[in-house]
Amino acid sequence: MEDPKLHIEELNDTVSFSDFPEDVQLCILSFLTPPDISSFACTSKRFVSLCKNDGKLWFSMCERRWASRTQIKKWGGGKITYRNLYQTLSRWENLIGFWRQGGQATTPPLIFFEWGPSFLTGSRVSPAKDGGYGVVKAPFLWMSLSPEGQVVNFLDPEGRAEISAAELSSGRGNISDKDLVPVNLSLMGKTHFVVEEDMSFRNGARPGSSATVSIEGGIGEELIGYESGSPGTSPSLPSEIYQHFANRTCPGGDRASRRQRRRDKEKQLRRKLESQHFVKIVDCSPTPARPLQGLWKGIYDDMNLGFYLVAYDDIGGISCQKVCDSSGHCCSSTRVVRQHPVFWTTDPTFFESPFLPEEENLYNSCIHLRPNASADHIHQLTGIEVVSHILCINLSYDLAVPYMIRTTTNPVQAQGRVWQYRDGTFGFGYLQDSFIRDLKHVAENGCLLDVM
Repeated sequence: MEDPKLHIEELNDTVSFSDFPEDVQLCILSFLTPPDISSFACTSKRFVSLCKNDGKLWFSMCERRWASRTQIKKWGGGKITYRNLYQTLSRWENLIGFWRQGGQATTPPLIFFEWGPSFLTGSRVSPAKDGGYGVVKAPFLWMSLSPEGQVVNFLDPEGRAEISAAELSSGRGNISDKDLVPVNLSLMGKTHFVVEEDMSFRNGARPGSSATVSIEGGIGEELIGYESGSPGTSPSLPSEIYQHFANRTCPGGDRASRRQRRRDKEKQLRRKLESQHFVKIVDCSPTPARPLQGLWKGIYDDMNLGFYLVAYDDIGGISCQKVCDSSGHCCSSTRVVRQHPVFWTTDPTFFESPFLPEEENLYNSCIHLRPNASADHIHQLTGIEVVSHILCINLSYDLAVPYMIRTTTNPVQAQGRVWQYRDGTFGFGYLQDSFIRDLKHVAENGCLLDVM
């Protein structure tokens, strides 16, 4: 029988944080943010020493947050402070995922950032031409830290070079031979960044001398193709105004202005890379509440593989747009992904099994459009038994009469269908052509699928 006195004594006995072993303290503190760490350090002289210990506390914070994704001890050749590493990776972590290049991109506009052993890699992603669901990944941007703790970024405009972790962290090696361009990457909020050539590197400055800039409060964060004038260019209007008035009042101003223009022109000619502006593709993966959301790959009307983006709006509507085709180029010359959707609906309500006979006949009468090399795709069974849900969709922005979108008495009146399969993928089709375009995931759990 339990002694009640012993139970009371245990309740009255309190344990202080300082009574825990140091490894337990470090584990608990690793869940705090840097401002919380600063506040905690003010509570005790002993804790000040613990919070300043780079090899213990800041290493524990880095390890808990990123050890499963990258090799913490290899960043900067293992010579940088973990506090610097924590601050840098905190800024760069939001880069992981899919981005899209703004403007009229001459190269594949879809960008995918992922973790490397001691760096971040940005790769251009395009559909492969192998007749299957494969994708081509061409690394073109590397981001790391030098042993001095400085940011080191290199870009390959052609996406052909290979660079080792040692070369990247040192900021040296055969960079010129590899035709790599040193760049600065400026973050603007959480959904925009600009890549500009680092001219100071070519002038003999220490690599990475221009640190990554983080500007809070991006504009148009929810827009994939937000339009802005001359993205990525630094505002030069104040300097031009100053020069204008200086030239009018200072002796020799005209000569100084001509020399400055000549230097600017020479500097521009030395540039190997124009500024590039990128916008993040938010919500690029499906969720239980939004099963169709994200980036998908499937057949286009020209029977080539392409990418689709399915997005949900704030009022529950769903729209699907094309991103880029098998040539790797954007489907539209404008900055938006595409002006008109492939399909859309204002009613995201799915039909569940068992389905009406009309729906079974509709599905069974359709032909699946898949790449030629994907005969072993998931739909070994082409019957209705592979379908878990059905959604009625519209195929244009034409005004739809509400009762024509979805009715229980005669659902075939809608213009198209989405058939969600039991493995989480889906296909969509138009009632006019009796074809089903089966889509697959582009990435899953932070990794690209079917990379060639």
